[in-house]
Amino acid sequence: MSRRYDCADAGDRATGLREAASAIRRGELVVLPTDTLYGVGADAFSPEAVGDLLAAKGRGRTMPSPVLVGSPTTLHGLVTDFSEQAWELVDAFWPGGLTLVAKHQPSLRWDLGETRGTVAVRMPLHPVAIELLNATGPLAVSSANKTGGPSPATCDEAQAQLGDAISVYLDGGNADHATASSIVDVTGKVPVLLRAGAISIEQLREVVPDLEAGS
Repeated sequence: MSRRYDCADAGDRATGLREAASAIRRGELVVLPTDTLYGVGADAFSPEAVGDLLAAKGRGRTMPSPVLVGSPTTLHGLVTDFSEQAWELVDAFWPGGLTLVAKHQPSLRWDLGETRGTVAVRMPLHPVAIELLNATGPLAVSSANKTGGPSPATCDEAQAQLGDAISVYLDGGNADHATASSIVDVTGKVPVLLRAGAISIEQLREVVPDLEAGS
């Protein structure tokens, strides 16, 4: 049976965050608000939990889950060969609607799907998400919808699609932008925009002028 907490109420928010962190530690799934869309989260270092996340969405391993972090400093333990341009993008747009695809540390024992040695990582601009991430560490988080279903801008929309596959729902009201993050690949010498989203290519090129638009 899923539990749902109203994060607009201080007491409910505190209880919900505590219960959500406990659920993550047990290998269960939670739904959390972010600055873009609602996300479904699991312990990034639990292959079983990540597998449950993909199954809840009806998503295969060929579409691996992104990872959310609570601080840019977390990147030091997660990624390698992170360029100066990549750090400039972090400085300009984190926390916010920018996901970076980077090479992950080869020593990490995680299984996010078929990532080919990379990880898609973002720091969201949402206080509830940040508080949960600071309690749990990095989370595998994907949009809280069935694959092919509508992108969830509210907790109701997420719950309608995922139901009892989720242990804890954190209701943070309407998503501020309800637009998916922009995705930039920083694994090569020149950053490449893989998906246009919350941050426009013009905004990105103000920071990294040689950014390429992906095909």
